[in-house]
Amino acid sequence: MKTIRDFDLNNKKVIIRVDFNVPIKDGVITDDTRIKESLKTINYAIDNNAKVILMSHLGRIKEESDKLKNTLKPVSVRLSELLNKQVIFVPTTRGEELENAINNLNNGDVLLMENTRFEDLPDKKESKNNEELGKYWASLGDVYINDAFGTAHRAHASNVGIASNLESGIGFLIEKELDNLLPAINNPSRPFTVILGGAKVSDKIGVIENLVKKADYILIGGGMAFTFLKAKGIEIGKSLLDEESIDFCKNILKENESKIILPIDVVTELKECFITDITKDETGLDIGSKTVKLFKQYLDSSKTIIWNGPVGMFEEDRYSNGTKGICEILKNIEATKIAGGGDTASAVKNFGYEEAFTHISTGGGASLELLEGKVLPGIDIIK
Repeated sequence: MKTIRDFDLNNKKVIIRVDFNVPIKDGVITDDTRIKESLKTINYAIDNNAKVILMSHLGRIKEESDKLKNTLKPVSVRLSELLNKQVIFVPTTRGEELENAINNLNNGDVLLMENTRFEDLPDKKESKNNEELGKYWASLGDVYINDAFGTAHRAHASNVGIASNLESGIGFLIEKELDNLLPAINNPSRPFTVILGGAKVSDKIGVIENLVKKADYILIGGGMAFTFLKAKGIEIGKSLLDEESIDFCKNILKENESKIILPIDVVTELKECFITDITKDETGLDIGSKTVKLFKQYLDSSKTIIWNGPVGMFEEDRYSNGTKGICEILKNIEATKIAGGGDTASAVKNFGYEEAFTHISTGGGASLELLEGKVLPGIDIIK
């Protein structure tokens, strides 16, 4: 697969699809991690005398009022600070203003156009990979580089659409994601242990089906654990239940009983207790300390560990000990340790355990689909 290194960028208009989908509150960016992750690719293009055209989405655009809170203008300001140079912001996604600004770029200039999802009004041209829009955006540049791993699992006009019409490659961020995730999934050092959390089993069925064939152990926590426990006939009180997935859980447990490890105790709103002691009126909200010790037995000897989904409601301090406990165990293990994006990455960063991991993915949905063994269309289209 071609990377940005494979192109002569000198005096070329280089479109780079980045992932600037960052949290913004009252016009202030609260976490600029994704912007920082894009800097290596952007700086490489600048250093090689490219005319850099950046594209990104931000949030969802369902109605006109969404445009006000999801403009990329604050991102252009922060990016200017990080690059230590002026980033030209164009508040449109097509038309004369954008075309003139691009045609007036000098080598080494950086331009950020407005949120690609502004094109989702009225008929989702960006999100549905409108052919005409992909061709138009491709016409604005000479080379296309996709470095937005967070949207690689989607076929949008700003990735698949442009790459279908322009010479294309990947940037350093996507390269880093693939270099870390693919060997860990497909050729892991063993024992290979997967930690799965999150709310619903249905969201992770594909992951479980794929990884149960590859992993030595799957440790299950979070809300999804209670559907597995219910499938074993255990009373779970008012805990989260994904009723439609009970039969799946029964079958996968029957076929892989020694491989799937479930919690043995739980923290409810009232107490910490053995799983079998949850009353009908209680809700399980975190794994208990005995489960943390049980999981440690499997993790201590592991050589590859992939973690996707917190094991409790970590946003509330009293239900965060399970997730913190897993972080603390991993900190002291010599192994390849990968955290999925989304809530897993948030938990790891919030609790200050970034250094404990070999790799923390920037893409929740994309990393999840790789774990399912799926092809990512935004990357697959790159020749």
